[in-house]
Amino acid sequence: MTGADAEDDIPLNERKTVTDFCYLLDKSKQLFNGLRDLPQYGHKQWQSYFGRTFDVYTKLWKFQQQHRQILDNRYGLKRWQIGEVASKIGQLYYHYYLRTSETSYLNEAFSFYSAIRQRSYYYQVNKEDRPELVVKKLRYYARYIVVCLLLNKMDLVKVLVKELSEEIEDYTQRFNTEDQLEWNLVLQEVASFVEADPVVLLNDNNCVTVISYRLQEGSVPPLEQGMVVGQLVLADALIIGNSNSQVKFSELTIDMFRMLQALEREPGNLAVQTCKQGILEPNEKPAKRENPHKYLLYKPTFSQLFTFLSASFKELPANSVLLVYLSATGVFPALNSEYEVGPYDFGGVLTNSNRDIVNGEVIQKRNQSQKDMHCLHPGDLLPFTRKPLFIIVDSTNSTAYKNFTNMFGQPLVCLLSPKVYPKSIQDQAFLQFFGDEFLRLLLIRFVFCSATLRLHKVFRDSQSFPESYPELPKQDTVESSVLQKHILKMAAILDVQNLFWDHSVEAY
Repeated sequence: MTGADAEDDIPLNERKTVTDFCYLLDKSKQLFNGLRDLPQYGHKQWQSYFGRTFDVYTKLWKFQQQHRQILDNRYGLKRWQIGEVASKIGQLYYHYYLRTSETSYLNEAFSFYSAIRQRSYYYQVNKEDRPELVVKKLRYYARYIVVCLLLNKMDLVKVLVKELSEEIEDYTQRFNTEDQLEWNLVLQEVASFVEADPVVLLNDNNCVTVISYRLQEGSVPPLEQGMVVGQLVLADALIIGNSNSQVKFSELTIDMFRMLQALEREPGNLAVQTCKQGILEPNEKPAKRENPHKYLLYKPTFSQLFTFLSASFKELPANSVLLVYLSATGVFPALNSEYEVGPYDFGGVLTNSNRDIVNGEVIQKRNQSQKDMHCLHPGDLLPFTRKPLFIIVDSTNSTAYKNFTNMFGQPLVCLLSPKVYPKSIQDQAFLQFFGDEFLRLLLIRFVFCSATLRLHKVFRDSQSFPESYPELPKQDTVESSVLQKHILKMAAILDVQNLFWDHSVEAY
């Protein structure tokens, strides 16, 4: 019997089922590949495209479930192909989470990634002599680990890392490929990331629990009765990581990881059925107030950073705040002079210079009197102080951002990390931001950290203390005797009171 005769023997309805499946599969791939062409900034331009992509994948997933037997017999559908569809849906939810900051979509991504592993969709891949299929499996593991890290599922992360290590070892032994070092680097990065985070402690039942950086119900101290604060709301945040040698995984440094979680509410238990019949539509939003929208920028060039800043500034709603978090290597001025008094005379933090090229060559400063063009100077942020701006700088040159002038009279606060670590106000400005739960918690954590370091016996140099613009009223905040008593009490509970001064700050 010829191939044509065999095809003629297929019932018309089954042939249509295969044809419809192929159409949905091709359409889904086309739309998914088009995601990379969408603009990375702006809130509106990409939503309709994501909606169409979700719609096609919803139809594809339901279709393969309803017609599995026909597709197995007539199309030869493999389990790894089902796994690929599930993986693409997981990626869709993850990227939608990145664009919306809604953790409900992160939970949905986890549900699909989890189903792939539980149902062993990629199990048969290792028996086929096709290295490109094994790479699909390795990439799935890497994506699954990222989602688990963001959901603080650290026990599962350790299991997945072990499985990924075994898969990489099998892959490199079976195939002589050029990406062996690349995958070993992925393993090293995730191992370092897990070692660096998160903080764990023992609860009342002597069980190890993972500390979450996210905002939890009841975790933010309420406003004092009669306290007058601003009505500003944190709407947008840029989280920038550009430190030269910092623990990272998948273009997410440990600092970026912690800060993005600090700007999110703890995801609720959605009781999602793993790979359920339907798929959560993008427009199904949680009932609570949304998390602030975030852009994650890993080692951006100045041009990229300025573009994202401008987009956020443009779309910032009324009575809203733009937060800029800078975790980056410090850039210091080439010449120190008593005449250095401007916002471009104190250096700043580094931006990526790798892609700032003219005629094939990286642009360099021509002489010492010129400013570093790959540095984000405090003066570069001045145009954005026309709207409420909240800046956090974690850098060896963080104090460069003390040299701000509030030219437009809008609320402006800068929280600055210590410049060095030991070898062994205006109240009104802060109160403008105190009405927002996320910003209130950040300010409280900043004050607690500052007060703790001031009591620590090792942190004696003033440059080892965090600073702020405008300066906090020390007696009421970082040097408050009431706060000091609480810190010393906590130190005693943790049995580390020998590390702290147990007398008031006036004594030293």
